[in-house]
Amino acid sequence: MDVISTDYLIVILLVLILLSAFFSSSETSMLSLNRYRLRHLVKKKHHGATRASKLLQRPDRLISVILIGNNLVNIFATTVAGLLTAKLFGEWAAMVVMPIILTMVILIFAEVTPKTIAAAYPEKIAFPATLVLLPLLYILYPAVWIVNLISNTLTRMLGLDTSGSSLTDHLHPEELRTVVDEAGELIPDQHQGMLLNVLDLEKTTVEDIMVPRNEVQGIDLDDDVGTILNIIRTSEFTQLPVFEDDINKVVGILHLRNAARFILGDDSTVTHDAIRAQLSKPYFIPESTPLPTQLLNFQKEKHRVAIVVDEYGDVQGIATLVDLLEEIVGDFSTDGTQDDENGIVECADDWYLVDATESVRDVNRNLGWALPISGPKTINGLIVEYLESIPEACASFELGNYRFEIVEFSDTRIEKAKIYEHKF
Repeated sequence: MDVISTDYLIVILLVLILLSAFFSSSETSMLSLNRYRLRHLVKKKHHGATRASKLLQRPDRLISVILIGNNLVNIFATTVAGLLTAKLFGEWAAMVVMPIILTMVILIFAEVTPKTIAAAYPEKIAFPATLVLLPLLYILYPAVWIVNLISNTLTRMLGLDTSGSSLTDHLHPEELRTVVDEAGELIPDQHQGMLLNVLDLEKTTVEDIMVPRNEVQGIDLDDDVGTILNIIRTSEFTQLPVFEDDINKVVGILHLRNAARFILGDDSTVTHDAIRAQLSKPYFIPESTPLPTQLLNFQKEKHRVAIVVDEYGDVQGIATLVDLLEEIVGDFSTDGTQDDENGIVECADDWYLVDATESVRDVNRNLGWALPISGPKTINGLIVEYLESIPEACASFELGNYRFEIVEFSDTRIEKAKIYEHKF
């Protein structure tokens, strides 16, 4: 080895340390790539991303080729460093001092520093590195195959499968919610809220958004024609359910644009049969239908208003396409289909006077609160469930971070309540 000059040994050692740094940074950068951004870049035919995606299809092979290369380089570096130390300082230094110094050099320059940089800038390191790693995988394939065979056999004995692609993982809805929450300025607040609402649709059913039957405005065909025409002329809605005697006997939906077909002049010419002739077939849906399913059903059936029924077939209320869309985009001006008026009034000192018929979900959405929604659907139901009875006098209580004060009540329900949120 005396034929190799000291200068050459130093150059060889430096090259080996740089190669070790390359393999270390390649490993960290490849495994730190954002797999969803990588898929996006692959679809845009980014060459570096395409090569990286190909390597990551078999992470066991990728890790093997990197570690084989890194270990070979480090072993050669140890040998060269031993020769260099022995040549300069003697055999004793090569056996005792060299391992300590070389360990520190490799840790600092070939491990910690390159891996830190690779973790901070994975794409800048990984994509160029694939130009070396792909050919190297083919060159070292026999060694990689043997290492993987033994390694995968051992992992399968432990009941594990490590041969699959790391890119096949899918985000859980809660993980996706976290991604949207942390998007920051990348997504405008309004769009961020809409995306979160879409994710929440799976947890919501028709029952959560329907107008309850006691608030439904409709036409009773048992009423005289004058009463019916008065309802038509004063209604703020464009579509009204039509029933006979009881709302459980819905016979159709009247779109008020069709009213002109039977109101041709004198009201005395209007008949019940003329009204019946303009009715469209009612569309009934179960109250337990998930909102994503119902949105598709509205689109498929070409309906905007649905009659909500329970498991016994009794009408529980109505649900409209507008109500459903507001769960995604938030409140917007009504187009004439049935919808609740805002029953929330801001008072002094951050108190809110709330109509107890308001749904808990609407109150949460309008005020940014987190009242429990797993139980009763309305503020009245929430209060009665907590008190376990309808109070005989105005009362107050605290539910979580919220203080309730009953303002108005009747024999059958709470009418109005004031609510305050404690802010800690």
